[in-house]
Amino acid sequence: MHSKTSPGGDRDAAAQTTREIVELLEVLWSQGRDVTQTAPVSSSQLRVLYALDRNRGINLRTLGEVLSSAPSSVSRMCDRLHALGFIKRSLSSASRRELELRLSSRGESYLRGLRVRRENALLEIITEMTVEDQVALARGLAGFCRAVEGTAPESEEPVGSDVESA
Repeated sequence: MHSKTSPGGDRDAAAQTTREIVELLEVLWSQGRDVTQTAPVSSSQLRVLYALDRNRGINLRTLGEVLSSAPSSVSRMCDRLHALGFIKRSLSSASRRELELRLSSRGESYLRGLRVRRENALLEIITEMTVEDQVALARGLAGFCRAVEGTAPESEEPVGSDVESA
């Protein structure tokens, strides 16, 4: 049970909940990597593939901005992914001096397969949960996404408020 015991009580309870969530996510992340290996790409290269999936036909500079990475690092990752046949480069329709980066059909197929494996692994876990826990998880994740986006309703109770939990 979380209860407010001092002005800092809400913050302390939120910090404790955050630690518990981080530790759980670390365990789940580790298990997920075991079940759904990303080889032959690294996690950084996988971020490139995801970015190209969301932003088709972008140049290297824009990709670097999306990833918050140095151009030289992005360039090396793209070289490796191109060598694997996961991305393709073509002249930009906007500027003949720029290249557009896109997922190749092999890259799209790789991401599709990885997503299916990850979805199946999560589905196995989630189907073991009660319906009530599934609803609570969905509600909690939706609230987390709203908070990240800065669109969380002000009427919701913060973590660690005077709410009893079982």
